[in-house]
Amino acid sequence: MLFTFYDFPAEHWAHLRTTNPIESTFAGVRHRTRQTKGCGSVAATLAMVFQLARVAQKHWRRLNGSALLAQVIAGVKFADGEPVTDKTKAA
Repeated sequence: MLFTFYDFPAEHWAHLRTTNPIESTFAGVRHRTRQTKGCGSVAATLAMVFQLARVAQKHWRRLNGSALLAQVIAGVKFADGEPVTDKTKAA
């Protein structure tokens, strides 16, 4: 379980081993809620978080190896970052 990222394409490993996308997305939310000392109602807070996430989305970059996402979704198995085929199993 510790090395589960080996079951994904090697191009994706850098993205899987970091929490930076999550931290950077919510950094703006934390900053804004701290500055405004809360937003009052739950609905206003959710609306603000939604809008801040939409703005942050414009600055996200594409995943390395994004073309391989179709294979991952289709259930292709990867071992050590390479797709596993019948030929590689036999070797």
